[in-house]
Amino acid sequence: MPEFSGVMQDSWSEMMNKLITAGMLSSLLLATGLAHAANESENGAQAVAPEVITIGVMAEMSGIYKDFEGPGTVVAAQMAIDDFGGKVLDVPIKLISADYQNKPEVALSIARRWIDLDKVDMMTSLSNSAVGIGVQKLASDKDTITINVGSGTTKLAEIDCTKYGIQYAYNTYAIASGLASGVMKTGGDTWFFITADYAYGKSMEQDARNIIEKSGGHVVGSVKVPLGTTDFSSYLLQAQASGAKVVALANGGQDFVNSLKQAKEFQIDKGQQLVGTVVFITDAKSLGKEIASGLTFTSPWYWNITDEAEQWSRRFYDKHGAMPTFIQGGVYSAVSSYLKAVEQAGTNEPEAVRKVLGEMEINDMYMKGGKIMPNGLNFHEMYLVRVKDNPSEEWDLFETVTAVPAGEAFKAYQDSECPLVAG
Repeated sequence: MPEFSGVMQDSWSEMMNKLITAGMLSSLLLATGLAHAANESENGAQAVAPEVITIGVMAEMSGIYKDFEGPGTVVAAQMAIDDFGGKVLDVPIKLISADYQNKPEVALSIARRWIDLDKVDMMTSLSNSAVGIGVQKLASDKDTITINVGSGTTKLAEIDCTKYGIQYAYNTYAIASGLASGVMKTGGDTWFFITADYAYGKSMEQDARNIIEKSGGHVVGSVKVPLGTTDFSSYLLQAQASGAKVVALANGGQDFVNSLKQAKEFQIDKGQQLVGTVVFITDAKSLGKEIASGLTFTSPWYWNITDEAEQWSRRFYDKHGAMPTFIQGGVYSAVSSYLKAVEQAGTNEPEAVRKVLGEMEINDMYMKGGKIMPNGLNFHEMYLVRVKDNPSEEWDLFETVTAVPAGEAFKAYQDSECPLVAG
């Protein structure tokens, strides 16, 4: 190897030292930058602002859930976006929607496409319980928030809870709690269930059973009924023969309408009390005064429960041609709450937004004092409701029997089976 003169050796050493120093400086700058970015992330800031905030409404648009969920949820979500000004964090809010056709596999396919291609920030509605559970898990695994308004199964905030999943409007425990306690107080201590044979129905019956038996009542029998059944005669005859004081229809949508109509034809209401579990304003309207009058059930909201709710609902009616169900009103509230959380967080990053959602109190036309717990369950007041005998106008069909405080309506948070809580 050739030897260098002293001058050349000094120049070579100086050059190497400069290169080493420069490399160390670059590394130091890189590390400092990463640490600064991490600190920004921890503080809820966002290095790169989003170009758009995308909200997805997934609903059944044409099947048995069409009237109480369906296109009305899209109308409600768009109203929330418009009322917010169409922008948040100075970027536009985009609404996309799809029909999941009451099929979990279709819903999961839509959710994957929305998350991977459309970069959706939040999904809502999701009335089918199997759909709700599946989409919530998929979305949370992909760091996407779901605010479920339609699914009633308690599993969403219990054993199937997720980091970014929220159950917003109601669950079967709250429905059963308000209904069972109210009916038991009037002497309805023996029950028979006609139950939809899927996650919602099973969850509803089990929650009601627990509350009835805890209160000293007894479930004398039940029968499971496939989704979409049109002939309920054999099930109703079993209920009639049971001698139960109360016959509970643990189903929803058109199934509920059909079963109640046929129960009236069998004159079951002459000797037994008929109760619904989830009853929508569209159901009562479809059934008519003669059939629906006096029906008692639990609900989180109805269109004219307060002056504020009525004002919003009449705006909705002008756009949709029907008064909103509690799911459609709930979608408006859920989208509004999400956008407020994004604004307060200063970012659409799910970790920061979910944190704000858990800290804020929800006060709007849908609920007062709503509080989203770490397991995703939104605690708020529920209502025992009755169908009026003599409504003052076409849609003025419901009246409040009594309010059910959140602490009585929902399962106590400390008793939650959610792994996020237990862990």
